[in-house]
Amino acid sequence: MLSDIIVAGQIVEIGAVKEADDNPEEGIQEMKKTYRTKVFDVLSEDQLEIMMPIEKGKVILLAVDGQFDLCFYTEKGLYQCFARVLDRYKSNNIYIVVVELTSNLRKRQRREYYRLDCALGVMVRRLEDTEIAALEQNQFRPKEGLPMKKGAIADISGGGLRFIADYGFDVGTMIYCTYILNMKNGEKQYHMAGRVLRSEELEDRPGIYENRVQYINMDVDEREEIIRYIFEEERRQRHKAINK
Repeated sequence: MLSDIIVAGQIVEIGAVKEADDNPEEGIQEMKKTYRTKVFDVLSEDQLEIMMPIEKGKVILLAVDGQFDLCFYTEKGLYQCFARVLDRYKSNNIYIVVVELTSNLRKRQRREYYRLDCALGVMVRRLEDTEIAALEQNQFRPKEGLPMKKGAIADISGGGLRFIADYGFDVGTMIYCTYILNMKNGEKQYHMAGRVLRSEELEDRPGIYENRVQYINMDVDEREEIIRYIFEEERRQRHKAINK
């Protein structure tokens, strides 16, 4: 059942199935890439309302009768289907399209995690050689009392995080980081080992680095907790924006 999987507020990736007609409707952009937006409401078992994607402050209009590939980020994993736009309109300053599913909803097997933009503090240090060896044996226990440096998380996902700091790392560096998330039942501190995938100095901020990190040997339960936090925070931000 569609309503058992898809709910309002979930992230959905949308991309065109085929190129636009030679004479597209005025104001309709040919979609040459995918966009991320949100489910607005579930109308029935084959119809949804979706918020039109916005990029750089500009609404990406979706053509009526246009065919699109949808990928939903749900708490049960990634689900994909094809859909056709039935209608579009504006309600309370929100641009919405009504879509009708033209294929069955199927689960996607690729491991991908939606990244939530945020502003959270993080403490970071390099892993010592003995810690790396223990990590490779799935016996990682961080050493206590070693000095750590401050950073600011810019986005977080179930697979890793991106943080900004006045220091960088060589790609492949193994690090230890700790941060706090405000969960439903209170604050929880997370202790993560990770590998640096990218570390680059920001062009407009000399001496400031953007560091992308992938978690290593992460506890499955903690990963699910972080994913739930991301979905709950998305819902909270959505309700806050609608009720302004």
